[in-house]
Amino acid sequence: QVQLVESGGGSVQAGGSLELSCASPGTIFSSCGMGWYRQAPGKERELVSTISTAGNTNYADSVKGRFTISQDKAKRTLSLQMSSLKIEDTAVYYCAVMFENSNLVCVPQFWGQGTQVTVSS
Repeated sequence: QVQLVESGGGSVQAGGSLELSCASPGTIFSSCGMGWYRQAPGKERELVSTISTAGNTNYADSVKGRFTISQDKAKRTLSLQMSSLKIEDTAVYYCAVMFENSNLVCVPQFWGQGTQVTVSS
């Protein structure tokens, strides 16, 4: 059973920083690795960033240069360092374990419970 537990969310003023963590004890990973997604009120869940088990990273254009994804394989944790936060970054953030689908595309398959990030002016 895959268990993902996010932490580190909270409230911050615009321009501030937060770091999210995702613990994944006992999780079996694929080469696809893990990722962070977010869902704002009234909007669909969207990709924030992914990191493969080889360490290759990918970021949504809206967070490039502001967010940094990292992983500690020994501790089986995934992190997201967020800086220069904007009001539009307000959302519930989810970590996910990714696997290849039948089309060999990496997609999120297991999700954490989410952690709220609120950015105010």
